[in-house]
Amino acid sequence: MKTGVPSRSSALRVGDTPLIELQGISPALDGRVRLFAKAEWHNPGGSVKDRAGLRIVQEAEAAGKLNPGKVLLDATSGNTGIAYSWICAALGIKVSLAVPGSIAPQRRAILEAYGAELLFTSPLEGTDGAIREARLLYAAEPGRYFYADQYNNDANWRAHYDTTAVEIFKQTEGRVTHFVAGLGTSGTFMGSTRKLKELKKAIRCYSVEPDAALHGLDGLKHMETAIVPGIYDPKLADEKLSVSTDDAQAICRRLAKEKGLLLGPSGGANVAASLRVAERLAKKKEEAVIVTILPDSGERYLTERFWKE
Repeated sequence: MKTGVPSRSSALRVGDTPLIELQGISPALDGRVRLFAKAEWHNPGGSVKDRAGLRIVQEAEAAGKLNPGKVLLDATSGNTGIAYSWICAALGIKVSLAVPGSIAPQRRAILEAYGAELLFTSPLEGTDGAIREARLLYAAEPGRYFYADQYNNDANWRAHYDTTAVEIFKQTEGRVTHFVAGLGTSGTFMGSTRKLKELKKAIRCYSVEPDAALHGLDGLKHMETAIVPGIYDPKLADEKLSVSTDDAQAICRRLAKEKGLLLGPSGGANVAASLRVAERLAKKKEEAVIVTILPDSGERYLTERFWKE
């Protein structure tokens, strides 16, 4: 529904995050092969999920589905919930979130600070358990809630199609040759890949997921054993890469101590997968500009034991 009047959420600014080069972390990055990463913790809510969260709210506002009389409901492992919470706090909209009981204390504290209502589900079921709970709540009271449904909402991937990919292309001056991103809701990879392939047909895009159903890579899904998001298209990736929890966490520790970069585990997984791509290209003596995503900062995970190993 178009009224000619800008939505209240249009005043909220998200995106235009820095693109930083990761140097000296592998012999494969030899000058011919270069690795860059989008530092998404520069978004107001501290993660890449601000992009999808804002777009979901904007489209719901425009369609008349979300207003201060409705409660925004969704399932989340934390970052999208934080995005909804700060955005809706600014707009005077209540938020209810189904979250796994294993959510990190830092993210729980942030959500509670923004005033979100948290509905805890079994930590053993991860985000899939939270999804089931959100669906039950919406089915019981559809008139009370706007069910944002980030896993099946096309506004999720459209946010990255219109912003993330365009920024990457502009910041690399069109030189990007390879794109690497993890799969959670899959919105970042789906939207960015679609747009990048339109802008540059020769680009190769790699999706990243955990190598096992039971893993410690918060925000990522092992698609073979998880509830598969409706927005996910498995045919879009040129190749699927699997990363172990240990490898991702090792990268987080290395980059913190050697480069002063504090990454969350999903960012560690993206960098680990990107280095694998870089090593292949270096062996072939090819030139390449690889871009990946650092979804959030490690500050939200500092109570996890892997930092001390």
